[in-house]
Amino acid sequence: MTQQPFSQACENNKDPILRVINDIFSTSTHLLEIGTGTAQHAVYFAEHLPHLIWQTSDQFMYLDAISARLAQHQQPNLRLPLTLDVTSVWPIPVSAHLDAIFTANTLHIMSKEMVKAFFKGVGKHLQANAPLCIYGPFKYAGKYTSESNAGFDLRLAEQDPDSAIRDIEWIIQLAEAQGLRLVNDHKMPANNCLLHFVKS
Repeated sequence: MTQQPFSQACENNKDPILRVINDIFSTSTHLLEIGTGTAQHAVYFAEHLPHLIWQTSDQFMYLDAISARLAQHQQPNLRLPLTLDVTSVWPIPVSAHLDAIFTANTLHIMSKEMVKAFFKGVGKHLQANAPLCIYGPFKYAGKYTSESNAGFDLRLAEQDPDSAIRDIEWIIQLAEAQGLRLVNDHKMPANNCLLHFVKS
């Protein structure tokens, strides 16, 4: 049996995130989660948003663990993961009815080129007037929002020099280049944010 990874951070932030996305995704029907990770978010959000088809995805190396967790829950609106590398062709037909995208704690793990590819993919596949939600830590005007985030960024650099907490201004610039408008920057616990964009 595949050992399932566990994230305490996911357990801590799932309710604050749900309170925000519950409204944002209230009229969405088909959502793609990019970087499903431990799948704790996917299972919890799919349970509480039963109107929404929740399509999981991640890089190939994580799919077995995601599938194992999903197999324990058998939720009718929760889909087995797609193999998705943001820098490659996304396995989603352009005609797919994709009217929401969600990702959590991914952009600071990705390299800059991967972040650019992420937004290009969102711009290509997300329907007009549909929401994109991004959860995680960001810098504002080049400054960290807390000492703990500054320390976290140092640890990221030690693990992978291509990883880093991203500047919000750069993220907004990449989004706008793909026709995405920032609607709200929700401040979240533990010095994180949830960015709500809408595709024009």
